[in-house]
Amino acid sequence: MKINNPFIKLKENLDKNDYSDINELKNICMEYDKTFLKLEIDFKMNNAGKISKNMKHINEFMFYNENILIGYVGICCFGGVELEVNGMVHPEYRRKGIFTRLFSLVRDEFNKRDSKLMLLLSDNSSVGGIEFIKNITDDYEHSEYDMSLDMDMEQTFNDNMVFKKASYEDIEKIVMEDFEFNNHYKDTFGNENDAENLINSTYVMEKDNAIIGMVRLEVIENAGGIYGLEVLSVYRGKGYGRELLNHSIKKLKEDNVESISLQVVTDNKNALNLYKSCGFKENYIMDYYRLVK
Repeated sequence: MKINNPFIKLKENLDKNDYSDINELKNICMEYDKTFLKLEIDFKMNNAGKISKNMKHINEFMFYNENILIGYVGICCFGGVELEVNGMVHPEYRRKGIFTRLFSLVRDEFNKRDSKLMLLLSDNSSVGGIEFIKNITDDYEHSEYDMSLDMDMEQTFNDNMVFKKASYEDIEKIVMEDFEFNNHYKDTFGNENDAENLINSTYVMEKDNAIIGMVRLEVIENAGGIYGLEVLSVYRGKGYGRELLNHSIKKLKEDNVESISLQVVTDNKNALNLYKSCGFKENYIMDYYRLVK
């Protein structure tokens, strides 16, 4: 297809029209390529009103031909120091340098920020996506399974455990403990708005009045997500991870979600086996590559 009247739109946040254009292009690309795109546009729209007013960063990079979106790259940051980047080009407009042009703008934006690490994402089965990334960096980070729950699966519970929404005091305790996710909380708490968002989605599990596990739960458009599920190392191997997972599922079902998903690193066999035994099934594998300043 010919590009007749091209222009690039750069924005801090998405609006409803942007979302509609990106979602339409996403569906076209996924149907054509039979791969998945982790663009996080639902997350972005859900959190658009909660983002810090002091943010002056470009996160949305859109390439139009007349009034039709034919290329998109997005930057997503979940409160930590690293940025995640994923994107796409309409199948009929590929091999014209569109993605290369958009990514050059993304790279310029990355160089302006304090962040030292950018993660480039691609479905493991996307030949074109992996090829593009490897032309930029061959620094492989990790791969994750995306998994979804069989919603008919029943959960079992231990009456000795307490599962509750985290308070500010709980977050202070979490930061003092040996949780792997601590750096994310420490980085986020530098911004008041981001800290409040993180607290609102964090839940803890207690045993004998001590926090032994934590998890973040998100609900976006009737879809539930489980993130950062972790039990302190000294309590592992005792079934507490299953307990925390089951309580998380129960809470999301109480919020009337229609689906529940999570991601797990592919080489974390213990976690993978736990999720499978609790009714989760693998959907696809997402590869992550590092680009460091």
